[in-house]
Amino acid sequence: MTRRKTIPDEQVLGTLFELMMKTGPDGLTFARAAKASGLAAATLVQRYGNRERMVEAILMQAWDHLDAETKAADNEEDLTPEGAIKLLLRLMSPDTAERDATDGLLLLREDIRNPRLRERGAAWGGALVSALGRRLSADAPEAELLGSQMAALWQGAYTWWAFDQTVPADRAIRQALEAWLQRR
Repeated sequence: MTRRKTIPDEQVLGTLFELMMKTGPDGLTFARAAKASGLAAATLVQRYGNRERMVEAILMQAWDHLDAETKAADNEEDLTPEGAIKLLLRLMSPDTAERDATDGLLLLREDIRNPRLRERGAAWGGALVSALGRRLSADAPEAELLGSQMAALWQGAYTWWAFDQTVPADRAIRQALEAWLQRR
């Protein structure tokens, strides 16, 4: 008979996500994970098998959370260009904007290198493009094109903001998105 988990995976993976944001994926060891989670390293090995599978589990849960946030924003924001901007701004926390733009790149590298995570990211990207496109055009091909462009601009504006940071991230990104909407 298997033992009951005293700390559920969701809680463990959430704690380890925060740790991985600080250490980077390469700095996440079973010893550090054990210390942060309160579980023995052997217990973590039992749950996840090896470090790579543990990193994958952490990032899969992060994708689950982003999927849920995106779906909620899609369901709640108006089907207008302003609704598209609000949807994107809901997906980035002003409190962690700098951390997410810098340390988050290390996690993105893992998402791109791992085929399962890359597939998950592509699926989320498709859902995001669709959500944005519905707010930008009633014509399906144009909606897909505009949704894709807006998503790319959002990520690019976020990256460029990380270099400058003279204004808050949400304001800089809103300005970039509004300027693009005016010119399209």
